[in-house]
Amino acid sequence: MNPRSLVPKKVFFTSGIGIAGDPLLSFEYALRDAKIEKFNLVPVSSIAPPNVKIIDIDKGLKYLKAGQIVFCVLARFTSNEEGKEIFSSVGVALPKDKKYNGYFTEYHGYYTGKEEGYAKNMAKNMLKSMYNIEIDKEFEIFRKATVKDYTTVVSAVVFIL
Repeated sequence: MNPRSLVPKKVFFTSGIGIAGDPLLSFEYALRDAKIEKFNLVPVSSIAPPNVKIIDIDKGLKYLKAGQIVFCVLARFTSNEEGKEIFSSVGVALPKDKKYNGYFTEYHGYYTGKEEGYAKNMAKNMLKSMYNIEIDKEFEIFRKATVKDYTTVVSAVVFIL
């Protein structure tokens, strides 16, 4: 296999919430809510390839088949502490100069009101500290939920090879 074939050309962002009487089932429901339950997800670290294109989820799902091994940057958090708020997020920072890579960052935990924007800011900091170049795109997908039974939140950037 040509190693270049494992470099994602496109990515999409998604998130979901699952609630159930069991932690594994709540995770499954969160993946269903995020529309990525049919894939064998392989978490990877934080590099956005040069020239990667961000597409919407509906378009991205058309490239994938049930049972396929799919690489993603995944933030996941599960709790059964009734009434607490939990969150997951994935941030992105992409450079203006497309010959450079960008960064994805994942962040998750108990919500205190200070977490929104953190994953995006970390991605920006990683890009700036690595190359000190102009940023073209920056944002994050953020999801929070109030815990009932077992609650799971997921946020992901899914890679299309």
